[in-house]
Amino acid sequence: MEKPKILIVDDDESVRTHMKWALIQDYEVCLAPDVPRAMEFFNTKSPQLVTLDLGLPPEPHNTTGGLGLLEKILYTDPLAKVIVITGNADRSAALEAVSLGAHDFFIKPINIDELKMILKRAFYVRTLEEEYTSLQKKLGQSEFSEIVGTSAGMEHVFDTVRKVSTTDVPVLVTGESGTGKELLARAIHSNSVRCEGPFIPINCGAIPENLLESELFGHEKGSFTGAHISRRGRFELAHGGTLFLDEIGELPAPLQVKLLRFLQDYMIERVGGRERIETDVRVIAATNRDIGKLITEDLFREDLYYRLAVVTINLPPLRERGQDVELLAREFLRKYSYENGQSKRLGEDAVMALNSYRWPGNIRELENRIRRGIALTDGPVITSDDLGFRKDEGEGGESLDLRKAREEVEKKLIKKAVLKNRGNITRAAVALGLTRPTLHHLIKKYGIQKNN
Repeated sequence: MEKPKILIVDDDESVRTHMKWALIQDYEVCLAPDVPRAMEFFNTKSPQLVTLDLGLPPEPHNTTGGLGLLEKILYTDPLAKVIVITGNADRSAALEAVSLGAHDFFIKPINIDELKMILKRAFYVRTLEEEYTSLQKKLGQSEFSEIVGTSAGMEHVFDTVRKVSTTDVPVLVTGESGTGKELLARAIHSNSVRCEGPFIPINCGAIPENLLESELFGHEKGSFTGAHISRRGRFELAHGGTLFLDEIGELPAPLQVKLLRFLQDYMIERVGGRERIETDVRVIAATNRDIGKLITEDLFREDLYYRLAVVTINLPPLRERGQDVELLAREFLRKYSYENGQSKRLGEDAVMALNSYRWPGNIRELENRIRRGIALTDGPVITSDDLGFRKDEGEGGESLDLRKAREEVEKKLIKKAVLKNRGNITRAAVALGLTRPTLHHLIKKYGIQKNN
């Protein structure tokens, strides 16, 4: 397997040489002493990782050159992972670098074992983002850019979407609440021959039963009290495009009959009308309920189910999507940080919390937590506390007892590592597989004495 490429930028030759021999077994290493040479190597070698000393010639005691180089690198390759290396006196400059897009920072003196761990993590994140970008290009349509995922379950979904988008058959999208069913329906529409036509959504469970028929099929003037004018329904509004029937399992029995009739001949009748109106509409339905159970309980017509489910696409819950959780979190972070004119990044404890949580609210809950984190954090790093993981998640969330148990185990392991390494935080962090800033945060969080 080809080694990852890393560019080491430092004006101290001894530091460059030391880092080169420490990393050369795992990386293809390029060395640069200044900004011009760094950009030359970056443009020709395209390294995925960069370590950057902010103090560069011609003013090594000034961080302007290093910060300028950081901006040039990220402008050239937004996916590049830059780890800033700086002294204690320049911590504020390191935080500024993170706000400009640096992946992480490292305070001198350099501990190679810890640096290797940070680089390994950065390369993993880079790989995730590359896979997502590659998948977008493979799908070949900008409308799919809203759907983020590289897990096996989502690749199967994307493959099915590509196939059904070239046809005009009805599609039934199933999945838990918050998994993105409407987003998927929009993607099918946007990549179909109907993409120039309207996409009309309606939630069948959100409209009172006595109004739903008129909303779907329209009504004639005087057909009921308050019907002062004739009005087209969603089927007519969707002519030439797609009608998305969300929560189809909530559709009342009389309207199930009318929908079945439409799917047989693509003709509708307005409420109070006698004229049959032909409409050219593709139907995509969605539900978070067990349709099979509804059929068994005589709450949903079996013949309607087979008409709607010519193709069924099941969206997996977020807890079954593995690395997609972190990928989605970073995408939401990028989106909402940009909208708020801020630059934030996820701390390692936040990433650990994201990956261990069960996500009862799926993508919708993840999106809301990220927005919460951006709003509540004062600095550039979002912690697990900012995301609300220390509060009771309510019904359907992870139980409080389980969270407490996990925290007790975490606290015990940290105490043991600190004691074993005689209070040396760097060695304890390496033993635990954490960065020093994360371990410092956890020590403060649990009130652990370093000299215990």
